[in-house]
Amino acid sequence: MNIAFIGLGNMGAPMATNLVKAGHSVTVFDLVESAIQTLEAEGAKRGESAEACVRGAEVIISMLPAGAHVKGLYLGRNGEPGLLDTLDGKPLLIDASTISPDDARTVAAAAAERGISYLDAPVSGGVGGAKAGILTFIVGGDSAAFDKARPVLEAMGKNIFHAGDNGAGQVAKICNNMLLGILMSGTAEALALGVKNGMDPAVLSEIMKQSSGGNWALNVYNPWPGVMEGSAASRDYQGGFLTDLMAKDLGLAWELALGSKSSVPMGSQARNLFALHSAQGNGALDFSSIQTLYRAGDE
Repeated sequence: MNIAFIGLGNMGAPMATNLVKAGHSVTVFDLVESAIQTLEAEGAKRGESAEACVRGAEVIISMLPAGAHVKGLYLGRNGEPGLLDTLDGKPLLIDASTISPDDARTVAAAAAERGISYLDAPVSGGVGGAKAGILTFIVGGDSAAFDKARPVLEAMGKNIFHAGDNGAGQVAKICNNMLLGILMSGTAEALALGVKNGMDPAVLSEIMKQSSGGNWALNVYNPWPGVMEGSAASRDYQGGFLTDLMAKDLGLAWELALGSKSSVPMGSQARNLFALHSAQGNGALDFSSIQTLYRAGDE
């Protein structure tokens, strides 16, 4: 298929690469020139602008940092038209960003007015999952659009879920990332407690992995440096899922809770911890660097 891919960050770049490897004709655009060049080297075509990128596309995929960027792309900003006003056909729109459900529904409604199908399809699985092509896609939108999107999503992911109508994908992703933030901060807290009381972090991790404290953050993405080869913690917390993005997602969970009058005391605590960690200059580090918040004064 002819696919346009906009947003080539830590997640978007490997996702677009996997589409190229699957045999699709992929045209890419990003505000960072080096990101476009990297994808060109993988066999993608260059789009000189977002508008040029999507020309003739059957599917448009966006992977952007926040709701403001997604709305700006599709709906326009500062008096400039968005893609919905410049498309030369009716391609399927798939937004893989993590944004508020209301923002997703706003774009979906605007697309529907033009006879265009829009899916909110946030992902789970991190940079490692993006590179390996085993992401989980959590999709909101109508069934016909979901069925059309499935073959494209399967080139980038392993688990493809239809969560419900537009916005449902974002609700499910926000709930998942709130739990992930809680688990990561709790895992870091437990490891720090053990180490401060004489435990080897690798030994303690193995014990907890095989016990009732086992969880994804501990088993797959251990936050203590040197415990898990290849983890972000063992690369000075470089790359991966940024602290700033986790803080953003926990903020989305807080907003969702406010709107539905839901009680999220643990999610609120995780939000505060990641906001503090980010404010201390760690926003560009992987979110597992929350471990350093509990190690202050140790080194």
